[in-house]
Amino acid sequence: MPGLDLKRDFVPLSIAVLTVSDTRAIADDRSGATLIGRLEDAGHTLAARAIVRDDKALVEAQLRAWMADAGVQVVIATGGTGITGRDITPEACHAVFDKVIPGFGELFRWQSYQTIGTSTIQSRATAGLAGQTLIFALPGSTGACKDAWDGILAEQLDARFRPCNFVDLMPRLGEH
Repeated sequence: MPGLDLKRDFVPLSIAVLTVSDTRAIADDRSGATLIGRLEDAGHTLAARAIVRDDKALVEAQLRAWMADAGVQVVIATGGTGITGRDITPEACHAVFDKVIPGFGELFRWQSYQTIGTSTIQSRATAGLAGQTLIFALPGSTGACKDAWDGILAEQLDARFRPCNFVDLMPRLGEH
């Protein structure tokens, strides 16, 4: 049965939060604040926070900067995962990914279906490995951020979660 093995130690991760938006500022970035609150409540550390406008080159540059920063192990992006002309977050992420984690987007949409029904089909939530940095791209709504953290990321970013989790894999992410 999956769950937390409380005999194991919790391993805090350094997580950066990226909000992709033409209209948000720190003061009104509710989705970014939601993610920060949840990751800190779980015991992780906020490594960095940025808001970048919907521009593929700018988003890609921010992701690459955090990939090069040894103090950032995980990036969680929110916003820009829809299908409109300005939604470019998946394209920016895929430009830096070495490996895609297709199960994340699949599981996110399945989980989101429980909340918003068929509207979840419009989400292009994605995840992947870029160098040794895990990157997760979520829709910009606070509900989507809550669903993704509470239903997927809280467990997969916890070394105590069994039968497996991303934290256990981190020491081996640079293997060739």
